[in-house]
Amino acid sequence: MKSFRWEALILASGLIILGLLLKTGLDNFSGRERIVNVKGLSEMEVPADKVTWPLVFKELGNNLSDLYEKINANNKAVVAFLKSNGLTDGDISVNAPEIIDMQAERYNTTPPRYRYNVTSVITVNSSQVDLVRKLIGNQGELLRQGIAVTGGEYRYNTVYYFTGLNDIKPRMIEEATRNARAAAEKFAKDSDSRLGKIKNASQGQFTITDRDENTPYIKNVRVVTTVNYFLKD
Repeated sequence: MKSFRWEALILASGLIILGLLLKTGLDNFSGRERIVNVKGLSEMEVPADKVTWPLVFKELGNNLSDLYEKINANNKAVVAFLKSNGLTDGDISVNAPEIIDMQAERYNTTPPRYRYNVTSVITVNSSQVDLVRKLIGNQGELLRQGIAVTGGEYRYNTVYYFTGLNDIKPRMIEEATRNARAAAEKFAKDSDSRLGKIKNASQGQFTITDRDENTPYIKNVRVVTTVNYFLKD
């Protein structure tokens, strides 16, 4: 009889503990955080504020001394053209010429007509983007002086940059966050909930790309912000 009472007491205690555990689990389930994860996009088109423009021209010949004199004269003419149109010494860099000895090429099976191929590169680095674009369109003036500026080589492409990202970051982040909140409010409304506070947020990486291949001097700046909001009943 005494053993039966103890067993009944233990069983009752176990049922009570089980009930408490079930109640705690249900309370935790009902109070579990409800979160909505949203992303907000901000995009902006901005003009490039810096440009690198390499002017490349070549000379062929068999006498290095004559080629040096020709390259030197062409360099002076190109620099004069650039400076007369508004660029400064600080915008212009004259690189050392690159010389290829065609007779030293391993894969030449026949003697070349000209032994030396000399490439000269004058590089313009300037914040006067509109002026440089105008000069690119007017480089035919150099052709009239007998200087043929070449293009098409991947090493010598004209490149436009945008360096003012820090100036536009704050308002772009603000816009991305505002767009994320609008998406979260729509989700809350559709789910018969109310939007709570921000649980956490993360800023994506800013990207700067050409608007398109025809207008590389106009840049598209983009950022995506990810935000987690609490939802309330």
